[in-house]
Amino acid sequence: MQVTDFRCLPIAELEFDPRFTLISGPNASGKTTLLEAVYILGRGRSFRTRRLEHLIRRGADRFVVFGEVDSPGRRMTMGVEGSVAGTRAKIDGAFATSLAELTLVLPVQIIDPEVHKLVEEGPSRRRRYLDWGVFHVEPDFVAQWQRYHQVLKQRNAALKARQPRALVAIWDEELVSVGESLTAARSRYVANLADEVRRLSMTLLGQELEIQYRCGWARGLSLAQALKQSWVTDSERGLTHVGPQRAELTLLMGGAPVKDRISRGQQKLLAAALLIAQIRLFPPDFPVRPSLLLDDPAAELDNDSLASLINEVSGRAVQLIVTTLQQDFSVFGSPGRRFGVLAGGVRPL
Repeated sequence: MQVTDFRCLPIAELEFDPRFTLISGPNASGKTTLLEAVYILGRGRSFRTRRLEHLIRRGADRFVVFGEVDSPGRRMTMGVEGSVAGTRAKIDGAFATSLAELTLVLPVQIIDPEVHKLVEEGPSRRRRYLDWGVFHVEPDFVAQWQRYHQVLKQRNAALKARQPRALVAIWDEELVSVGESLTAARSRYVANLADEVRRLSMTLLGQELEIQYRCGWARGLSLAQALKQSWVTDSERGLTHVGPQRAELTLLMGGAPVKDRISRGQQKLLAAALLIAQIRLFPPDFPVRPSLLLDDPAAELDNDSLASLINEVSGRAVQLIVTTLQQDFSVFGSPGRRFGVLAGGVRPL
């Protein structure tokens, strides 16, 4: 990975070990920024901010993150550039039509100090979590997801323009067809994910977490029926109120929502269980193994929780990239590569 003018990093170049890379340094040195750069390369977005200008180094007009990803028999190049004009990405020299395409080249997840937001915040974060998993097990899902959002955008534009119902309904047939395919793919994935999440939540927290998928419209109705029922609300507000874009992954313990029943530390462990469950379900024949980023896990978890987390992560077919305040952090074994970060400078150790 090569990074240019990204936050505090004027320029940095790293080659990560296929199994385990350790990045050490004091607080505020740039360790998390390196993880953020990897994440942006695989997601096209930051896990720390929605404001693009925060990612561009002061005095620069853009940032660039470039990477080469090894897969069996092939090395793929990819890059993400951010400026005041927005974000654009290239894969093997061609512009990506959607940032979602990046995740198929570099699948990446992170467990960081804000991981509890997966449990605590609203449904949009859990939809992104869910779709990341489905992207890698349902070959047609990315194209369907892109098409659904294109059609939804057109329908919403027609609603906002106060077009008559007959013109808005032009988009309904394809919206229903693609939307129900997306819903079926998500439902299949959640069915497979549920047992893994239940087991991991018992291991990490000692309590069973139940997950349920709500499709984004009333149970017992087809999407076509739900759109008809929602017409008055949609036309009044200029927005489509039912469909996969309103879906929710609910998290339950003892039949009740977990959000207000557990502590912040427990929320972090449950979120970690959700993320590790996705890693465990990752297709073994996928061309690239997933990268799991751990941002100073020793600072966030007590010793017992850290030991349980390490036990679940170790031995997985995953590329680990871990940050730590300590130069020696061998709980995941001996790292294949080490880097030290100080004041925005990166050097191999």
